[in-house]
Amino acid sequence: MVHDWDGITDYEIKRVEMLNNLGYSVFAVDLYGKGIRPTAIEDKKSMTKSLYDNRFEMRKRLDIGLEEAKKLGANTQNAVGMGYCFGGSSILEMARSGANLKAFIPFHGNLATPEGQDYKNTKGKIVVFHGSADKVVPFSEFSSLAIELENSGIKHEMITYGGADHAFSVFQGTKYNEDADKKSWKRFTEVLEETLK
Repeated sequence: MVHDWDGITDYEIKRVEMLNNLGYSVFAVDLYGKGIRPTAIEDKKSMTKSLYDNRFEMRKRLDIGLEEAKKLGANTQNAVGMGYCFGGSSILEMARSGANLKAFIPFHGNLATPEGQDYKNTKGKIVVFHGSADKVVPFSEFSSLAIELENSGIKHEMITYGGADHAFSVFQGTKYNEDADKKSWKRFTEVLEETLK
């Protein structure tokens, strides 16, 4: 699991607990570093920009997280990657890097493919959960990604939720959409059951 743009918070911890209760082991990777929890909008933008601008560093941290999970006993040969917002974008970066995961699952993440990148090395399927009322990640990114994945022959599933804005799954957030959250979580858990054997 990769966190939102404010780092690992109670939100990610709650999602980990929800997955633990379903019997799944979860490793929440911290792409920012110990104790770095930006709260001001400017700081959040700065932290995400530093990694968006340096995809090599982003991939390195994601790889280190996967290795650390393996050291702790996780079966990384039977695993998926998932993330929220910034974390969703990071998960797609992981997919493009050729990481050996069975699925890559972004919730309301940035869906644009950086210039010079593609999905030719992607090993697992991609499952996208997106709000069609998202004003941060326009629907054009959703449709462009769908076309790209189709043309690349990547197995994928992409679901939109009407009326759902960016960060629709964040409990107690101003953009929280209960219907989209519950439906996407239900489909997410079904994907886990279908994928992890």
